[in-house]
Amino acid sequence: MFRRTRRLALISAIAASAIVLTACAGAAEPETTEPAGEPDPDATLQVGLVLEPTNLDIRRTSGAALEQILIDNIYEGLVSRTQENETVPRLASDYEVSEDGLTYSFTLNEGITFHSGTALTSADVVASYEAVRTDATLQGNAEFASVASITAPDPATVQIALTEPNQNFLFSLTGPAGLVFQTGDATDLKTAENGTGPFTLKRWSKGSAITFARNEAYWGEPAGVAEVEFQYIPDFTAGVNTALDGGVQVLTAVDPNLAPQLEESGDFSLTTGRTTDKATLAFNNAKAPLDDVRVREALRLAIDHEALVEAVGAGSTLYGPIPELDPGYEDLSDVVSYDPEKAKELLAEAGQEELELTLTIPSFYGTTVPKVLISDFQKVGVTLDVDSVEFPTWLEDVYTNHDYDLSFVLHVEPRDFGNFANPEYYFGYDNAEVQSLYTEALAEVDPDKSADLLAEAARIVSEDHAADWLYNGATITAVSPLVTGFPEDSINSRINLAGVTVATEQ
Repeated sequence: MFRRTRRLALISAIAASAIVLTACAGAAEPETTEPAGEPDPDATLQVGLVLEPTNLDIRRTSGAALEQILIDNIYEGLVSRTQENETVPRLASDYEVSEDGLTYSFTLNEGITFHSGTALTSADVVASYEAVRTDATLQGNAEFASVASITAPDPATVQIALTEPNQNFLFSLTGPAGLVFQTGDATDLKTAENGTGPFTLKRWSKGSAITFARNEAYWGEPAGVAEVEFQYIPDFTAGVNTALDGGVQVLTAVDPNLAPQLEESGDFSLTTGRTTDKATLAFNNAKAPLDDVRVREALRLAIDHEALVEAVGAGSTLYGPIPELDPGYEDLSDVVSYDPEKAKELLAEAGQEELELTLTIPSFYGTTVPKVLISDFQKVGVTLDVDSVEFPTWLEDVYTNHDYDLSFVLHVEPRDFGNFANPEYYFGYDNAEVQSLYTEALAEVDPDKSADLLAEAARIVSEDHAADWLYNGATITAVSPLVTGFPEDSINSRINLAGVTVATEQ
């Protein structure tokens, strides 16, 4: 039986500090300069972000923009995850997993209340999770497919029984599926909230900013700042200008080409954080000529990945579908290399010497990647047309209707290898062996053996050239020396702000 407690999570975090600096709540902490003064508990932290949510209903709306600010700050689950994607207790003080991987038992912390003032009990957990299990419109419904029952033996205990082991189940509880809501609550979650987290929603100025206030009745350690103001600045240059003008103390998603302006100002230090962002050049495997593995391999051979990473300015090469922070990662650089001549040979063999393809890309990604691809493909005789579209159009044409040749987006979600085991996904990739290995990996109780199975499947996907992974994204964050404890890794999908402080200026 596996047992995890908050104390064990803390010990793990301390052990990890031998390699990487760690922060509060088991999350990694970036290196920062010494603050100019003592932490000010009445301070407001101003953070610049890029993508604003369309609404705040995290139960029914998908997207990193919601998870990034709401999870751990406004809403909480029984468990959470660190920046290294390790699962740790949250609302639960500890948990146990049976040896057969079928039963999960959670003990709740004492004194937890919703922002409404109502006490949280195991009945709220059961009701929240039963809704996810039975309502296909809720986020995480598919992840609860193997849940047989959710019960509350007493007000402080929750038990979840599965029909079959699922290696990803506990991790799924760190996302929207695992959040706990008040039973019978009538709050309009699109514009308001009623969570249990260290912050409450103060106001949302749509098109501009979202402001959180410290939850003075929080059951755990109180937040280090009185307020957090998220300013949404979709233009990268405007974001840098706002930071230089003193409008924000932290700017996320800094454009590498603009980073020197912030660093040279002396007002910010820059951190480069790891992510699970996979810069994915999707091939429509179900559509000719991309249903021919020779064409797919040729396109990958034509790309100078190291030069592309240099052009992007941040990140590292990635030659397979699993990034370093996820289980099953393996360096797959042996699968494909930069070889334009071999690419030409494969295209000729496939009868595609004068191939013309269209790249569909959301407009906010800019022109750097398309320009590199146009140039690299031209060298092997492939003409690449670029269709830059608004994101809703991409969702409709590419994601939903699968009407595309090539597509580029950042897939930021952790542990999303299952997309390549789903022939209905927009990649159109259908490989029975990969599907079987993925099923085995989920059913394997031993995490190391599960990771080995994922690695085996990932190698097959890369050798099939089901897509190209242009790079593993890194995120550059500019942080004022007044700010300490701001997360560094994985902040594209999660920013836990409870332990962040802002110092008084001297």
